[in-house]
Amino acid sequence: ARGLSPEAYGCALVGARAVVVSLYRTIARPVMHGVIACRMPASSTDDAFAPEAQAAARAVAAATPLLAAAVAARGLAVDGLVNNAGYSRTEGFVNAEPEALEAMIRVMLTAPVALSRLCAPAMVERGYGRILNVASLAGRMPATGGDTLYGPIKSFLIKASAGLHLEMRGTGVHVSALCPGYTLTEFHDVNGSRAEVSAAYPPWMWQTAEHVARVGWDAVEANRPQVTPGLINTALAALAKHLPDRLALNMVGGHARRLRRI
Repeated sequence: ARGLSPEAYGCALVGARAVVVSLYRTIARPVMHGVIACRMPASSTDDAFAPEAQAAARAVAAATPLLAAAVAARGLAVDGLVNNAGYSRTEGFVNAEPEALEAMIRVMLTAPVALSRLCAPAMVERGYGRILNVASLAGRMPATGGDTLYGPIKSFLIKASAGLHLEMRGTGVHVSALCPGYTLTEFHDVNGSRAEVSAAYPPWMWQTAEHVARVGWDAVEANRPQVTPGLINTALAALAKHLPDRLALNMVGGHARRLRRI
């Protein structure tokens, strides 16, 4: 974590480089006087990173009080929390080591819950707070073939955000889930699928990290429980919701085949 300002209140950003940087540029100066930025290492699937990822995941429970202590030591009170840490495993469920799957669940599911629980009570006490959970369009789909846990984890984050949104009504604390589609970050470089996704989907389907960050922060400021940036992504989510289950599953299966994941 890095304290970017000694002021009395701030925002904690947890996640991948491109979106964390974009969110900092979006909210730090106009909204928050202090920012703590915590980001994932550069890779999440290669052999060199695997032990680091697993160790980090096992340390989630221990890291939460350490983060709380670090925030307090800097004289900060976290008014904004952005949970953006995440990655994808595209080698398939049966090919992934059990420890790698456990690490994925802890980083992308356990950590956002722990950090939200850490920050929310003080936000309620102060009567002000913003919690933005970066989910995914994948969380609004019936499945993510070849990356079996990614979609369900993001679905959990959407539902958990909605529940906390309801619980925080009237407290001054806003909670939103951001569900972006294809975004221009290092995400697909890290999981080794850049060539496949670039070939499968045209440039007009992609959005910049800056645009996604702005849409997300505007949504949490307006206290919207969920937002999906882009008309095409909104339409795809609606299509998946209203199609018969079998047709929707076949639709996302075709997506996985285009990316050579199944």
